[in-house]
Amino acid sequence: MPMPESRSLKIVGLGCYLPKRVVPSSEVEKRCGLPEGWAYRKTGVMERRWVNGETSSYMGCQAASQAIAEAGLKLTDIDLILNASGTQPQAIPDGAHLLQRELGLGDSGIPCMTVHTTCLSFLTAMDVSSALLATGRYRHILIVSTDIASTGIDFEQPESAVLFGDAAAAAVVTTSPAGEPSAILASRMESYSEGADFTRILGGGTNRHPNDPRTTRKDNLFDMNGPRVYKLGNRIAGPFLEKLRPGLSSGLGSISLVVPHQASILAIRSLRHFGVPDDRVCVTLDRYGNCVAASLPLTLCLAVQSGRLRRGDEVLLIGTGAGLCIGGMILVY
Repeated sequence: MPMPESRSLKIVGLGCYLPKRVVPSSEVEKRCGLPEGWAYRKTGVMERRWVNGETSSYMGCQAASQAIAEAGLKLTDIDLILNASGTQPQAIPDGAHLLQRELGLGDSGIPCMTVHTTCLSFLTAMDVSSALLATGRYRHILIVSTDIASTGIDFEQPESAVLFGDAAAAAVVTTSPAGEPSAILASRMESYSEGADFTRILGGGTNRHPNDPRTTRKDNLFDMNGPRVYKLGNRIAGPFLEKLRPGLSSGLGSISLVVPHQASILAIRSLRHFGVPDDRVCVTLDRYGNCVAASLPLTLCLAVQSGRLRRGDEVLLIGTGAGLCIGGMILVY
């Protein structure tokens, strides 16, 4: 259900980390046996970053350190760590604990946990943070999305193989000081499990356990039916936007900027159907690909760094994730 009223929340620090290895689409095309230029024509991705020895904890730590420094805080000022990633380094313990240790806070006692809605994990963590801050239990929450998609790519599925990149991004959020407009004005998420099989990794859990002789290598790779995801997303997007804010399905109104999850160029261009002009949409897909949950905060961070998003602006965060889920948030930055 949508929030009945706005919630106080201010992003006081943002940070991001991109692996040093730049992978042009020509390299992936060659591996997939595709003609040159196919990837950009099909997905809009020219290049992406893939890890070369970096771990998700390391990347998350780099992004988090930037965000904490920008917030003017010390590590020990953080009183909750939320891991909002779509990929996890291991089954147990939770990735948030590995991140806490990487930050040098292993003996701090700071609580940490994962909020996981695949590609929309950052958006969900923002929503959860606003509720937790409202209780007064926490003052400074660190949200980290750090994703390594390159290890799960199926190069026999060209459309998804050329799409994904690796990245990390982080935000420090707190309650807005009195008199400041920063707030979540509206937030909503809906799930349509009729699309649960459209984007999936079957392995790694109890259904396709690694020790089960029936588990195959393919079970551990990302599997996506892009056309069915796009069709379902298009069907539900209009009504969803209207429920997020009446009138949003036909124009942006007071919203200055749209920061979408970088799912695909088709998904981003579909915003045109709802009266969203291209120059009001932030696109990082061409340079970094789809970085799973890190895509949305990475794009948000770069929008702030470039000056496209300024204090007091209304911004729409929007996207879809596996499940299938759709989520949106209108935020006064």
